[in-house]
Amino acid sequence: MTAAEAMPRENADPAPAPAPAAPARPAPRRTRPLTTSVSARTAWLLRCLSILVPLAVWQAVSASGRVDPAFLPSPSAVWAAGVDMAAGGELAADLAASLGRIAAGFGLAVLISVPLGFAMGTLGWAQPLLEPAVGILRYLPASAFIPLLIIWLGIGEASKVALLVLGVVFFNTLMTADAVRQVPHRLLEVSATLGASRPRVAARVVFPYALPGIIDAMRVNAAAAWNFVVVAELVAATSGLGYRITRAQRFLQTDRIFAILVVIGLIGLAIDVTLRLLRARVGRWAR
Repeated sequence: MTAAEAMPRENADPAPAPAPAAPARPAPRRTRPLTTSVSARTAWLLRCLSILVPLAVWQAVSASGRVDPAFLPSPSAVWAAGVDMAAGGELAADLAASLGRIAAGFGLAVLISVPLGFAMGTLGWAQPLLEPAVGILRYLPASAFIPLLIIWLGIGEASKVALLVLGVVFFNTLMTADAVRQVPHRLLEVSATLGASRPRVAARVVFPYALPGIIDAMRVNAAAAWNFVVVAELVAATSGLGYRITRAQRFLQTDRIFAILVVIGLIGLAIDVTLRLLRARVGRWAR
């Protein structure tokens, strides 16, 4: 070994320093989904609170004495007024009259709007032919037709039923068409590949798939039908819940007005629950 080789290499490059370890990344936070579910017990508790809390606030406000009972009767006074009307038979008669008009007007509107909406959602020529007219007519307030309906049909049942039809049919038509258009195109392609005819595809594929959405549209428009039947009964009527509200207003019987409003709300809730159960039964696959 030479002396040069034995001498330390003072000028040699130092060994590279080890690279610093990368800081450990924290585990990503798990985001909770937007829609969450609760247990059946919690759901029933929340439903009860949604009724009991407004009633408690109502009772507290009426018991405070800050509001004249003639303008805001207590829940007990409203209950007594409802029991009095039920005992006299007038509540049952008015309820039957209003339900009869709802059944006739809303039923006729559904019979008209569902075929029209189904055609608009399935036939290429039906949408450009019908949608402009239906879109314009749905923006016309149905209550504005009351003078014309009285002139054309008189003050009998026909004008009241016609008002319900006008108030529901156009909205239900467009909502039905939207439900029909939600059918996935791949289902139609598979049906055509298997050799199904167009009427068979419409009856066995499109209509069953769209039926839950059609029932949802009926649920929404059933509330509108109740609004219009009360409006119809406020004008030239001798029976019905709207007529009873008008009579109570003349004598400042606000307890009776509140009682009738509670009845309308309960009947509307019953109709909504019935349609919801029907939807769950006919469209169990649709969630």
